[in-house]
Amino acid sequence: MRIYNGGKWTEARFNSFIKSILRSGSRRWEPKYTTLNDACIGVKENLKTGRQAKHYLCKSCMGYFPAKDVQVDHIEPIIDPSKGFTNWGDVINSMYCEKEKLQVLCTDCHKAKTAQEKSIATERRKNAK
Repeated sequence: MRIYNGGKWTEARFNSFIKSILRSGSRRWEPKYTTLNDACIGVKENLKTGRQAKHYLCKSCMGYFPAKDVQVDHIEPIIDPSKGFTNWGDVINSMYCEKEKLQVLCTDCHKAKTAQEKSIATERRKNAK
């Protein structure tokens, strides 16, 4: 059994720490910004604020949304919900992918996709018991 942080951390805490570092680094991953820029449809009035703002096309519902209401999403989940975590190499390769494996989704579409993936993972864990 491996010791993490002098025995102060569990394996789950260590994994959470590593995932947090990888996510913060992915904020500077250029293909994410290229994907977002490619989805820009121009400047329109933001209906929530009344101000002019860049709007982006959601790949799922095909609606137009300001930057605050969209997210760059991995088309294939970073961790396959039907398999679960395999190793950090697979996570890194999935997380830092090229723009062809990324898409822009509005917040609602992203939440729905994430919920579906969580449901698959929950079912997998239930069946593993």
